[in-house]
Amino acid sequence: MTTQTNENGSLVISSSVYTDIAGNAAINCFGVKGMVARSMVDGVQHLLRKDRVSKGVKVEFHDDNTISIDLHIMVDNGVNLTAVGSSIISEVRYVVQNCTGTEVRAVNVYVDSVLIG
Repeated sequence: MTTQTNENGSLVISSSVYTDIAGNAAINCFGVKGMVARSMVDGVQHLLRKDRVSKGVKVEFHDDNTISIDLHIMVDNGVNLTAVGSSIISEVRYVVQNCTGTEVRAVNVYVDSVLIG
């Protein structure tokens, strides 16, 4: 959770806001099939429905009021992973900073699966 204060008062932004914004920004990038969550019970990866994209996102808060975001994604077969990763990093950083005013220290993209077929 982060708190932003100005002359008019304070604004507290919960971690779920960041995970929702980042997840939705990531799945709108070219080549991304969806967000992925790993089952703690069996270690199997599951493609998340669009209304549950935040489960594939982890946000870490830092003392200097910045955040780091980890994204676990599934991509389409045949896409350039470097290009897709760079696109996601740029888009997520821009959208989160624009929507919340919070500086994003790092966006880490983990390609957990490739959809074949």
